[in-house]
Amino acid sequence: MQQGGNVGRRTVLKAAGGSLAVAGLGATATACGGGSGSGDGTVTIRYSWWGAEDRAERINKTIALFEKKYPKIKVKTDFQPYTDFWKKFNTQASGGNPPDVFQNAIGFLRKYDAKNVLLDLSRQVEAKNLSMDGFRAGLEKFGEIDGKLLGVPVGSNSMALVIDKPVYTRAGVKPEQGWTWDDFDEAMAKIRDRTGRAGDSGMYGVMYLYDLYLRQNGKAFFTEDGLGFTEADLTAWWTKAEKGVESGLFADAKKVAQIKPKAALSAELAGSEFTWDNFTVRYTSEGRSEYGLAPIPTTDGKRTGQYLGSLMLSGYKRTEHPEEVARFIDFMVHDPEVARIMGYDRGVPTTQAQWDAYRPTDPVNKAIAAYEESLVESGVLEQITPHPNGADICEAAFLRIAEEMALGSRSVEEAVRQFFTESKTALAG
Repeated sequence: MQQGGNVGRRTVLKAAGGSLAVAGLGATATACGGGSGSGDGTVTIRYSWWGAEDRAERINKTIALFEKKYPKIKVKTDFQPYTDFWKKFNTQASGGNPPDVFQNAIGFLRKYDAKNVLLDLSRQVEAKNLSMDGFRAGLEKFGEIDGKLLGVPVGSNSMALVIDKPVYTRAGVKPEQGWTWDDFDEAMAKIRDRTGRAGDSGMYGVMYLYDLYLRQNGKAFFTEDGLGFTEADLTAWWTKAEKGVESGLFADAKKVAQIKPKAALSAELAGSEFTWDNFTVRYTSEGRSEYGLAPIPTTDGKRTGQYLGSLMLSGYKRTEHPEEVARFIDFMVHDPEVARIMGYDRGVPTTQAQWDAYRPTDPVNKAIAAYEESLVESGVLEQITPHPNGADICEAAFLRIAEEMALGSRSVEEAVRQFFTESKTALAG
């Protein structure tokens, strides 16, 4: 769901660990559209994604299954850390030779559709090479833009508040569905006063949390063609975050920066942190405590503004093998064994068949599944707001400028002005 997104999302991809060391990775082809064919009817398609080597190992296992089922389709693979992936993809797309199928996110759909890069998979659905049946919680609509199917969800997640459970218990705080931002502020004060720890790691750069807050108040971070909020809105949000640091409710940003790439929550600088639900595993591996998932605070006690985000698989518009690309995507989102191999590496499985196939037994992943089930059952989920062309640049600017402000190199007013200036340029095309 991004996603690229906030600090947590970028860190969990373990950027430093993404290399091409896994045997068989990194091969390319020169045919238009990336793929190739052979005299015996065998077709080769290229598949690229971002992530680290543990993800690559899982994906290679699923590709072996796919090639066993479709012996006439071979898959060449490539992966990089998040930032490097998009740098390489931009170069490939500009040269007319991107991979046939690739990992994608909502913030890039309009951008690359406008550049005529993305394959509309609707025809492949009509030809029955790709099924959009059996998706959970409306996720089959996630990759639809302007009537075109530009991406197919492969894993879902939603924003959550990850908490240090013993800290919350010592503070006497028990967050429940429907708690308000006033309740949250009171909880942060109790944690600070009763445990000596900041309540939260800080809310400066969590763009997707701010999006939920805006949605709770009838707005959104993005509209279809621009930003859905004003400078006054962002000034109020960032001012509150700044005051939270000054009062000790939120962690000192300088200390948070010093312990990176470790998270403030697992480093015991804060009692909680807003991030994507499937990142809970990160804190368990980094920290010494027990971590859990708490609901998003609300404005009115009801609406959280939440939606299920998702990584997607997209195809290249001019691939020479659209049918094979569609069959590959179909296999990856529907085959039960793929779910058992991937687990929650890319989020919770998006189709019911894969959801049923992988039932985690460890406490962390069981909690993630339970959290997403609770969102569906409580009826709080909404549709994600479409992201305009240039959204990825706005997202990166939000993260960078918020961090600069948190570290004291910009005032709130300067930060807001800079963000809107950069966003205006990005969204102008």
